Amino acid sequence: MAGDATAATRAGIGTVGGVDGEVVLRVERVAAGGDGLTREPSGRVVFVPGGLPGEEVRVRIIEAKRDFARAALVEVVAASPGRVAPPCPHVARGCGGCSWQHVDPALQADLKRAVVAEALARTGKLRDADVRSGPALTSQGFRTSLRLGVDRHGRPGLRGRRRHDVVAVDSCWVAHPGLVELLELDWTGAHEVSMRVSVATGGRTVLTDPPGAEPAALAPGVGCGAASSLVEVVEGQRLRVSAASFFQTRADGAAALVALVREAAGEALGAGPLVDAYGGVGLFATTLADGPVTLVERSASSCADARHNLDGRPATVVEAAVERWRPTPAALVVADPARGGLGRAAAAVLAGTGAGRLVLVSCDPVSLARDAALLADLGYRHRSSTVLDLFPHTPHVEVVSRFDRVPS
Repeated sequence: MAGDATAATRAGIGTVGGVDGEVVLRVERVAAGGDGLTREPSGRVVFVPGGLPGEEVRVRIIEAKRDFARAALVEVVAASPGRVAPPCPHVARGCGGCSWQHVDPALQADLKRAVVAEALARTGKLRDADVRSGPALTSQGFRTSLRLGVDRHGRPGLRGRRRHDVVAVDSCWVAHPGLVELLELDWTGAHEVSMRVSVATGGRTVLTDPPGAEPAALAPGVGCGAASSLVEVVEGQRLRVSAASFFQTRADGAAALVALVREAAGEALGAGPLVDAYGGVGLFATTLADGPVTLVERSASSCADARHNLDGRPATVVEAAVERWRPTPAALVVADPARGGLGRAAAAVLAGTGAGRLVLVSCDPVSLARDAALLADLGYRHRSSTVLDLFPHTPHVEVVSRFDRVPS
């Protein structure tokens, strides 16, 4: 058993000591959120973090409810061919930043597509939905932004797996090289630090909580505080991105998203006004619109950047929550909401534009499925979804979906 436990730890799954209450189960599939889904002989579902489809796993139940249970993985009895040794040494130390480093990157993409298809079938009632995988992106050194905790010694790090404590790191497998030297600094005085680097220019910004807790050894030229900014370039468009504004965590991912949204928009692009809902700094408005565009965004910082980035264009930037915006006519809506999705109120507002096509960018499969059902009630039919793996080594997904208004 000791040898098996050591092998399990090398596989990056962690172990739990002891044998009381342990049971061997078979993983059927991966559920939304990344856990393996198994069933007890009674039929009750058991969620197992770290389990992969087809594996036999020894687990211990740690939380039991009437309809489901959660378990800790003790041992992989029969491993999936897609299980690999995590490439980053911090996984074995409990870092929770990359909970899927034990999964082969090719399998990660397949699992994410399957999770999205399952969510659309189960929650969205779309059992034959067209769900495909997008282009593969590099799985190392890609993250251009990191949000880190700081431990009591002033060392930055990521939260532990299913824990709140900070696991200090002086390197990061997925971080862009421009951020790695910032991990080596003493951040004493900060509770959290957000750092970002531009692939195009090399510019960097840092934002600390509390403000003003930057290290004295910070390199000259690194922008500090909410008012600092850098310039990123996507499809030839120069985008100002302030430290307090949202932007995609990788520049190649932003470009891939633009390409997929353009493909999904199709002939609706240029057919009339464009509405860019949850538009951020204007990623889609600047790269897609060649005519009138209305960008709706609630973040003051992002709106300021969007006005700068859209200066000189026939664009209107509305600083408001989408749910409170009074819709104006549009031929195309592009919506990129937060993890919770559109929700009933925002879906109704966007449908109120009368747009013949709506392209939805979702970062959660279940919220996508809920939104698909809401949009169906509002007269929009799901046509396709493309899953883009912006966050390798994690179960997080990004999905670009096309919805077309059905003539009444």
